[in-house]
Amino acid sequence: MTEQTAPTEQPPLEHPSAEHTQGGGPRPLGQIRTWPRSFTDRLTAPLPGVRAMARLAREGAVRPSAEGLRDIPHLPFRPEPLPAVEPGSVSVTWAGHASWIVRIGGLTVLTDPVWSRRILGTPARITPVGVRWEDLPPVDAVVISHNHYDHLDAPTVRRLPRDTAVFVPAGLGRWFRRRRFTRVTELDWWEHAELRPRGGAEGASAEGGGGRRVGVRFDFVPSHHWSKRTLTDTCRSLWGGWVIGDPHGHRVYFAGDTGYGHWFKEIGRRHPGIDLALLPIGAYAPRWWLRDVHTDPEEAVQAHQDLGARIMAPMHWATFVLSSEPVMEPLTRVRAAWEQAGLPRDHLWDLPVGASRVLSC
Repeated sequence: MTEQTAPTEQPPLEHPSAEHTQGGGPRPLGQIRTWPRSFTDRLTAPLPGVRAMARLAREGAVRPSAEGLRDIPHLPFRPEPLPAVEPGSVSVTWAGHASWIVRIGGLTVLTDPVWSRRILGTPARITPVGVRWEDLPPVDAVVISHNHYDHLDAPTVRRLPRDTAVFVPAGLGRWFRRRRFTRVTELDWWEHAELRPRGGAEGASAEGGGGRRVGVRFDFVPSHHWSKRTLTDTCRSLWGGWVIGDPHGHRVYFAGDTGYGHWFKEIGRRHPGIDLALLPIGAYAPRWWLRDVHTDPEEAVQAHQDLGARIMAPMHWATFVLSSEPVMEPLTRVRAAWEQAGLPRDHLWDLPVGASRVLSC
């Protein structure tokens, strides 16, 4: 299937400025912007070289052993109907991997939606998707963390209405516009945009002055990762996480894919009072190969503490076999690390695939 060019009528081009990369007001929705040809200067660790690739091929440690796969039937999978969400509340539902259904401020937001059974270069899912596509409420917005195939899935994206609001890292907008999406907003680190519900009352706030309605805020924040989708586009688009906030003060942090590092404390400093951190705990072994780009369970708990978040919900495990750790190990290790840190047990939302929780006022 060939890709078609989007309609010719588009917002004006705009070059990124220092003002917006350092903060300021919300970015205009749907604005087409020009970006550097490469974002390699944003890497926090060098990409693997020839020696590392040779070692990986020699050791062959990219999948669990038969013993490590034995617990696949015991992976937590308990799909349930989406909960009712009252005004002023936020619900999150784990569909698997890094895909969440976040209902906040009158909007339904999908994070890194992957509803496909299989992605390029990996075996099929080891647990089904937690929520059937036909059971989703109308999707208002999608946030994408980066362009790797297990986070940006073209078959799933094709199922979305083309007027869905899409928030993506700098340099990734063209991928969506070529697929005729008409409301694509690209952001650099530390920039934000706002989206109001279509015709809904949710979002009213006196903070705007004179009863002005305020929408859900989408802040793009750094991560320790990289981007690549083809042989020739390494680091041609940015990578990062999202802080999603409603007018009632709720803040949900979605990390996407990331290694551990200094950015977590800085995100917490700039976005104090994060209620819920959706953090990756899987795809970390062998450690010498994946340390720079994927947190292990203990690092995820430390990242939660660095962020100053109240609640943590683990993700990025129990869905695709991407690395060599046993399939149940991320859960047992994150629970042990949480207990070792002395954190309240009810603040660890270690959900089964398909389950939900609600943040109340």
